[in-house]
Amino acid sequence: MKQKLCVIGEALIDFISQRKGCSLQDVESFSRVAGGAPANVAGAVAKLGVPAMVLTQLGKDAFGDHIIESLKNSGIDTSHILQSTEYDTSLSFVSLREDGNRDFQFYRRTAADLQYGPENITEDLLDDCGMVHFCSVSLVDSPMKEAHRALLELAMKKGVLISFDPNLRFSLWNDPDALYQTIHEFLPYADILKLSDEELTFITGKQTIEEALPMLFAHRCKCIIYTQGKDGATLYRRNDHTSAKGHQVRVVDTTGAGDSFIGAFLYCLLKEKIDDLENTPIESMEHFLKFANLYAAHTTTMAGALAAMADQEQLRAFQTTLENDDEA
Repeated sequence: MKQKLCVIGEALIDFISQRKGCSLQDVESFSRVAGGAPANVAGAVAKLGVPAMVLTQLGKDAFGDHIIESLKNSGIDTSHILQSTEYDTSLSFVSLREDGNRDFQFYRRTAADLQYGPENITEDLLDDCGMVHFCSVSLVDSPMKEAHRALLELAMKKGVLISFDPNLRFSLWNDPDALYQTIHEFLPYADILKLSDEELTFITGKQTIEEALPMLFAHRCKCIIYTQGKDGATLYRRNDHTSAKGHQVRVVDTTGAGDSFIGAFLYCLLKEKIDDLENTPIESMEHFLKFANLYAAHTTTMAGALAAMADQEQLRAFQTTLENDDEA
């Protein structure tokens, strides 16, 4: 198995409220950070030490330049990122509630990333990749949706594993039914599916993950990761499952927490060169799950998205602090 991760989708600027506990309407000042779910996942993998590349298009503007600089600083391969003079870099404005959760306002009507088309998906693109990861934000009707389809078809042809985190953002869709239909259009591509407790009912119509499993395993999916925030996560395969507890930490910002979780999990698979998801020992999967929980917990203690992704040294220091706190 090749070790490189390839992500496709949006890379954008998050403008994050500098004041917690107020609505977006009342925010007076913001901090600028590079983000976007696929870029965050690539950042986690690259910071931990496995190669990652991003497929997207940015505006040829100051925000696009900043994102490329930030991605490079995280160790991400940016050689396949395009820049457009006709379209703009996507922006997101985020207000933080007291509990660290968020409200979003996206500016994507002239988004350069949505104009990234299937003609940019060349036959050799995945030659050194072992995993493709994508989300749903860039699956609105656009050239980018068709670029996703072309990349996923190429991945299936080349035997490259596919990871899907729906990462629902309802404000980007005029019609919830269109979002539902699109999710189900792309579910059959996934070998790995990450689903949060908040997304379960919308995507499956079921109240519990156990009720939803037959539907989710109906296609090629081999591994479902069900996340429940501070309560941890459970990994399901067709014939077994395992869980890992979450960590109680002082939450600063949940932006990028889910991205860092799946990034850390994919890092483990890539690092260990695991391509047989069904027959890997369940103990190994549990270990990867615990690692991902630890990594995501660290991310919530930091402001921002891409910049909050830890390297190995930072993660070890965080783990030591947690262990000391547990002993105290």
